[in-house]
Amino acid sequence: QVQLVESGGGLVQPGGSLRLSCAASGFTFSSYWMYWVRQAPGKGLEWVSAINPSGNGIRTTDSVKGRFTISRDNAKNTLYLQMNSLKPEDTALYYCATDTRLIYSTTLRDYDYCGQGTQVTVSS
Repeated sequence: QVQLVESGGGLVQPGGSLRLSCAASGFTFSSYWMYWVRQAPGKGLEWVSAINPSGNGIRTTDSVKGRFTISRDNAKNTLYLQMNSLKPEDTALYYCATDTRLIYSTTLRDYDYCGQGTQVTVSS
């Protein structure tokens, strides 16, 4: 049974940092592209970042480039998102997702698997 369990969300002040984690199980983690996507209140899904199976290829959307860093530990079957210099517009439910392909979909059902999400709120 495939599971993706996100953690690390919370309330943070503007300019602060958070590190999200996604613990994966039930599939061969090291064979899949891994993604972070997010959904802000009242808005559609936004593709944030992707990392290739070996961890040496990364794609990041322009709105978070230079502030967010995706990484993975294949030995621990865990995906991370280090988020620095957070802004109120980063407030969203952050999902971990996976697929065998590199895709840029803004529809969760297009991914092979996805988690339940972790809430990030940036507010003073």
